[in-house]
Amino acid sequence: MYIKKNFNIIDILRFSGGHILWITAWATTVTALFEFFHWEWLHIPWLPLSVIGTAVAFYVGFKNNSAYDRLWEARKIWGAIINSSRMWGATVKAFVTNQFTEENLSKEEIHAIHKKLLYRHIGWLYALRSQLLISTPWEHLAQGGHVQRFNEKRQKNFGVNLSNDGVTEEELKEFLPADELERLINYKNTATQIIDQQSQDLKGLRAAGLIDDFRHMELQKLLNDFYTHQGKCERIKKFPLPRQYGSMSFYFVAIFILLLPLGMVSTFHEISHFGAWISIPFTVLVGWVYLMMELIGDYSENPFEGLGNDIPMLALTRVIEIDLKEMLNDEDIPEAVKAVNGVLM
Repeated sequence: MYIKKNFNIIDILRFSGGHILWITAWATTVTALFEFFHWEWLHIPWLPLSVIGTAVAFYVGFKNNSAYDRLWEARKIWGAIINSSRMWGATVKAFVTNQFTEENLSKEEIHAIHKKLLYRHIGWLYALRSQLLISTPWEHLAQGGHVQRFNEKRQKNFGVNLSNDGVTEEELKEFLPADELERLINYKNTATQIIDQQSQDLKGLRAAGLIDDFRHMELQKLLNDFYTHQGKCERIKKFPLPRQYGSMSFYFVAIFILLLPLGMVSTFHEISHFGAWISIPFTVLVGWVYLMMELIGDYSENPFEGLGNDIPMLALTRVIEIDLKEMLNDEDIPEAVKAVNGVLM
């Protein structure tokens, strides 16, 4: 997540990559052919070009709205995860007590139960984050070639947010017992099995009389909420913006940019003898604007792919970790995740 108030020129040029170079080269080539070789037939009327441009703008606008909806929904889901996690911490502390037991446990034993349930939940957060960062075929890091290399370089500039960054493995060692970690980490969906283990522990607490039926149901309801949040994240991750919308806009923008200098050059040529050359910067500017609209939507439609437009899952996970550890009065409270090069991961 970018946290700067505004992008500077360098950031904008980096985001658009080298696209502005080929737009400039194409506009210059058309103008040179028109002027030096007198290919005056190399132009099209402005009216059909403007109709195409308007249609492309509407189409790209629809795609960007859909991409923003996916991004904002992902952020709302993680906001709900934060709220439910705080409820989980407070409810576990309030509900798991000696109130219904025949033989009271010591404060240290009760605290150990609280810590186990809250620490396992923190482990679930890290496991979920790691699973959501695994690349899918339609994300940029799975494209191969220049696109993959370019975005891998972006990740290194932005800091930790890779599916293989080692954060999850190290954190799970702290939050899950060794025998439990060895068993859970081998499942295909570790996050799902961690919540299931929480549910089994609640059953054990009910059998031991540490919670009654009502409290058992309320705690289980919170676990069901976590499954709901996880399922919503997996829906966004595993179902892309339909490719007929996600990919066709790129071709439409490319067609418009290729046709753009053919309409610009003749229009500006009518201004003066050298007016055709003035069309180059205007062609580049208009083409760049359309290209940026396409790139903004393209890099916003997948909020869990590990790039700068992502939901800052690591930072949000750390927020929850800090809150739950403070509820337990732990002394080892980690620092909040800080932005790297203007990006919070």
